[in-house]
Amino acid sequence: MNKNNRILEKAVERALSGEGAHAASLGIFDGIDWKLAGTRPKGAPHSLFQLLNHVVYWQNWVVMWLGGKTPPIPKHASGSWPGKVSPATKREWQGAVKAFRTGLKALGRGTRADLLAKHGGKNSLEMLLAIASHNSYHLGEATLLRQLLEAWPPPSGGLTW
Repeated sequence: MNKNNRILEKAVERALSGEGAHAASLGIFDGIDWKLAGTRPKGAPHSLFQLLNHVVYWQNWVVMWLGGKTPPIPKHASGSWPGKVSPATKREWQGAVKAFRTGLKALGRGTRADLLAKHGGKNSLEMLLAIASHNSYHLGEATLLRQLLEAWPPPSGGLTW
């Protein structure tokens, strides 16, 4: 691997992890009671559970794309917001958190491929940066929801200044 590829790989890994920008991505949903995860504070358009399922949807989409598949794009934005407002059980919440962590780790492995390889008009670098930005946007929303629900910071800590 040449030096430039390693620089790009590290930049994408940092973008996916939140390093240097915000609280660690992997820990944003940790320590949330499953019932609280389905609560929508007054004026909030989504619950933590909804945000989590949306992020998982697009992470899985990008992982498939990176694997050479051409997953369909929903006809409407609502198609990428699967599930209900609230998890039905603690197990459902834990499964969604696990899917998020698994997807994030799979995206990290995607940085080890040829980042400039094209697929469907885009290269892997463009797609990984797009999903890192998408995650960062929604993880910021999740952080705000946690603050509104008085459930911040997560057990792993978080930026509180």
